[in-house]
Amino acid sequence: MRVQAILAHPLPDSFTAAVHRTAVTALRAAGHEVVETDLYAEEFEPALTAAERGLYYAADCDTSAVAPLVERLRWSEALVLSYPHWWFDMPAMLKGYFDRVWAPGVAFRHDRAGGRIEPLLTDLKHVTVLTSFGSPWWAAELYMRNPARRILKSGVLAACAPRAAFRYLALYDMDRATPPKRARHLARVETAMRAP
Repeated sequence: MRVQAILAHPLPDSFTAAVHRTAVTALRAAGHEVVETDLYAEEFEPALTAAERGLYYAADCDTSAVAPLVERLRWSEALVLSYPHWWFDMPAMLKGYFDRVWAPGVAFRHDRAGGRIEPLLTDLKHVTVLTSFGSPWWAAELYMRNPARRILKSGVLAACAPRAAFRYLALYDMDRATPPKRARHLARVETAMRAP
């Protein structure tokens, strides 16, 4: 399977980066074709430009500034997203990736008649999120109801890749995670990546 593994963390020695490396190694060992995207290392600019927004509803939305990322997205049969949750949300870098790369004509098409969105990522079969929270499980899931997961699954993917299976692996209470707890999570990631 063609898998794009996307990392969204500014520190190469972070636990999120270790999760990403573990996933990539396991995916390759399982025989998948893997392309890595490190949004920070590639110095991706997350802010949607005025020109891009101005053409958002035009017949031809201009994605030339992010063409390599668009090409990788179209190539992908599966995505593995590695990122932390900051303030119960994905990093701005990853949000900007969705704003700029999952654009009209790439991830979806506007239906002028009804205002609905027509999905275009029909080849995307699997999306896996590998994430962490500084907060304990109850704060993220019960109190906040995990808004970022709901938006990604029920908003972005439902609109652009409704047939993609969605999987979510999170390490909670990261700020107090012991080395054994981190090691167990990495082992869980390695096992999960045998089938993205």
